[in-house]
Amino acid sequence: MNNARLRLPLALAALPLIAFLVLPVAGLLLRASGEDILDTLLGGQATQAVALSVRTTLATLIITVVFGTPAAYLIARKKFPGKSLLDALVDLPVVLPPSVAGIALLVTLGRRGVIGGMLASLGIELPFTGAAVVLAQLFVASPLYVRTIAVAFASVDRDLELAAAIDGASRWQAFRSVTMPLSLRGAVGGAIMTWARALGEFGATIIFAGNFPGRTQTMPLAIYIGFELDLRVALTLAAILLATSFVVLAAVKSLSGRWVETA
Repeated sequence: MNNARLRLPLALAALPLIAFLVLPVAGLLLRASGEDILDTLLGGQATQAVALSVRTTLATLIITVVFGTPAAYLIARKKFPGKSLLDALVDLPVVLPPSVAGIALLVTLGRRGVIGGMLASLGIELPFTGAAVVLAQLFVASPLYVRTIAVAFASVDRDLELAAAIDGASRWQAFRSVTMPLSLRGAVGGAIMTWARALGEFGATIIFAGNFPGRTQTMPLAIYIGFELDLRVALTLAAILLATSFVVLAAVKSLSGRWVETA
């Protein structure tokens, strides 16, 4: 009975914030008509931005999974000097302002940077290229995967791995047949979140990679330019990113729900 009495006051108290969160989303969807979206996608600029975003985010995701999985396992399972510092450094890009991330990448990998100078002497230039887009996305998005799968690795019962070792499995076999399958949902959830974060990356990309149509102009950068030059392009790409974000969020929540149900 007390819960029923509290429900209405709580709903009324929460209504302003809920309305504030919902109304801009609804306004965007109402403004972006299906006909405008189709016409814009058939144009060159929006199509190039979508294609570039797909290519670069997939490259970012592959690199993240290949190198982030062992990094996550190291953080979750091994003890070594400086582990706390490494743990903090992995999380740092998540809270770092994107513009700061872009400047950090530029002064490190730019032609006059600490590493970029050596690369430039070898004829390798990274800033304002497609590779710079991937590196910017990788810097800001990969920690999401590392953190998520590290938590999944840490939650695996080590007795199961010990049982596999007793049965004659090597460490790699135990990881492949026991640890990784039990951590798979965490890995998939982290991969989805990483891809979505890379897809929406703006600040680090515009500073380190620039905003060149067909070369470094991803969807968020095209929205930025479209807002000044062609609002239909901005609305179309914004609607696509909004729909993608909703699907990603639903997928992650579904995976999390299943994880809880089977835990």
